Amino acid sequence: MLSDLLSALDLSGHPRLTNPGDTKGVATVSSPTTGAPLAGVKLDDADSYERTVAASAAAFKAWREVPAPVRGQVVRAIGDEFRRHKDALGDLVSLEVGKIRSEGRGEVQETIDIADFAVGLSRQLYGLTMPSERAHHTMKEQWLPLGPVGVISAFNFPNAVWAWNAMLAAVCGDTTIWKPSLLAPLTAIASHAIADRVATSMGHPGVFSLVIGTDDVVGERLVADPRIPLISATGSCRMGRRVGQVVAQRFGRALLELGGNNAAIVHHDADLAMAIPAIVFSAVGTAGQRCTTTRRLIVHERIADDVCKRLAAAYKTIRIGDPLADGTLVGPLINARAVEGFLHAVESARAQGGSVLVGGQRARVSGLSGHFVEPTIIRCNKPIPISCEETFAPILYVFTYSDIQHAIAMNNEVPQGLSSAVFSDSLRIAEAFLSPSGSGSDCGIANVNAGTSGAEIGGAFGGEKETGGGRESGSDSWKAYMRRQTSTINWGTQVRLAQGIRFD
Repeated sequence: MLSDLLSALDLSGHPRLTNPGDTKGVATVSSPTTGAPLAGVKLDDADSYERTVAASAAAFKAWREVPAPVRGQVVRAIGDEFRRHKDALGDLVSLEVGKIRSEGRGEVQETIDIADFAVGLSRQLYGLTMPSERAHHTMKEQWLPLGPVGVISAFNFPNAVWAWNAMLAAVCGDTTIWKPSLLAPLTAIASHAIADRVATSMGHPGVFSLVIGTDDVVGERLVADPRIPLISATGSCRMGRRVGQVVAQRFGRALLELGGNNAAIVHHDADLAMAIPAIVFSAVGTAGQRCTTTRRLIVHERIADDVCKRLAAAYKTIRIGDPLADGTLVGPLINARAVEGFLHAVESARAQGGSVLVGGQRARVSGLSGHFVEPTIIRCNKPIPISCEETFAPILYVFTYSDIQHAIAMNNEVPQGLSSAVFSDSLRIAEAFLSPSGSGSDCGIANVNAGTSGAEIGGAFGGEKETGGGRESGSDSWKAYMRRQTSTINWGTQVRLAQGIRFD
């Protein structure tokens, strides 16, 4: 199947692709569905990294001179090319990282959507004019291109997270240097090829660059490189600490979108016919490998037994299997290490007093020897330490509460602060959760009667605390990719000083 997808994406014979384990300096990409090797990918070394960054820095000097609306037209053409390749690229996502087909293609749709957003933005990079206290003076604020942007992406969104950054950076006048996860380089090669092919054909080579390599050879160089003023990194909190520290030492900018340990609160007046499907998707979609996955469910004690019964019944109907097969709802985890993490978390929860209601084991899928696990519900009568950790797997811990303020406190008690949700038909409950004083959810995303997973590109995406504080995608996130300049213009005939200072 891979050869067919590569052909459809115009990647046959791509210089980065080779046989699995071919030579030293080649990473082998394996299928999480079968465990079998898919392809080999040639890795960058120090010399090829240097050539790539130097070329990107040179391309930036030309790209920033292109008017922003014209840059938008390049992004428009890139979005159209992703539309043309949506199905093939989405299926490559499914093949490489195990997302079910609708999620793989949905991820590419995100890239198309952010390209559309960026096209409009290319005519709205607004500054300000401000009144001056000095006669015959004008003050203004403008936003200018920043420079080459380093993008480090995780395996779970091997296309969309790059696009969130790259499409906005492009209309802002920046070039992009992308370091994808070594667990998902095939999608990165295809995505980069599409964008670079379009930009180059329109006379703008070098706007998009790709470096594929290990952390010690490529990653550390990228985050420490003073030619790259912004590093946008998506991944674990551990990785984010390292990136933030190194970038701060050189006075660069770090845009961090890190771990999540998201909770959904279910009040006693919630519409369960709506809440249960939303919770199930948020808890098991992408096999629990989203940073926005619902990992903790906080249910009012009056309805906890009913909610657990309904969830258990729903979980027993979930079809686990080949992500490219019709009807599959949950595919595999990314690798064997993820399975071991899942099993460790389940055993830790049991040891800490949790009770497994559904799942908790490896899943056996006929004819496939990949990394499958059973979506799992664990009921907890007290707080357990393992629930404060982010396990990238479909584990849902269920707790109870009696008072909404207690539930909100439980939502906020973990180190991460990405996404959150409350299900209730009460205006008071919803407003308490979204309190403008800041006493409600402490997360970057807070939803009412919608799950924690499935953000749209129009809103800024990111979270607080150990999630890193960064914002990507929509709203005014474009400002992260530009530098602000305040200008004062004296159009009079005298030198006038601010604050009434005289210097005669």
